[in-house]
Amino acid sequence: MNKKLLAKLLAEFTGTCFLAMVVIGSGIMAENLSSDQLSILLANTIATGAGLTALIWIFISISGAHFNPAVSLVIFLKKEIGLNELLYFICVQFSGGFLGAVLANTMFGLECIQVSETARNGYNIYLSEFIATFGLVITILGARQLSLIAVAPAVGLYISAGYWFTSSTSFANPAVTLARGFSNTFTGIDPQFVSAFIIFQLLGAYTAMLFMNFLQNEQAS
Repeated sequence: MNKKLLAKLLAEFTGTCFLAMVVIGSGIMAENLSSDQLSILLANTIATGAGLTALIWIFISISGAHFNPAVSLVIFLKKEIGLNELLYFICVQFSGGFLGAVLANTMFGLECIQVSETARNGYNIYLSEFIATFGLVITILGARQLSLIAVAPAVGLYISAGYWFTSSTSFANPAVTLARGFSNTFTGIDPQFVSAFIIFQLLGAYTAMLFMNFLQNEQAS
């Protein structure tokens, strides 16, 4: 493995790890400070949007700052990375997300590995994940046409909005979805529903890619 690829993998691992910590840890902190669901969701939203923006700015010049297997799949299908790089990215994203969940639990004095009991199911919720991921991918593909610098705030703002306009609170990320299955806290998801979330996330990402390919190809012609 060459040093450039290793640097990319470390960036993806670290970024996904911190993203999971931000999402889960801020949910735990908010629950510790308030019993009001509105306040908890607001705190979780602000932390996630801000943290994701910062992480993308840190790592976008190194790995592209995917932190998300669905995003990496889209970039692969657009032939911007190879199959080996895609598989490496997916492995480190899932492992980084899992470590982030373990660290978030541990920092707040909880069992390091938990199994969430939060039910997040129903076709309305799965539709929500399709829409959330569709929106995330069009945000990324659209913003980077403007400027790489614009991607971070665009994604941070979109995910912040997604917490509020989607019934699933916009997971939109297979690696972080699986990670959230290992924390029985505000942001958790019962593992039995993870696979359905991931399927609809991937469908949303693929549809978004086709949609943006059409728009951007028409614009270029």
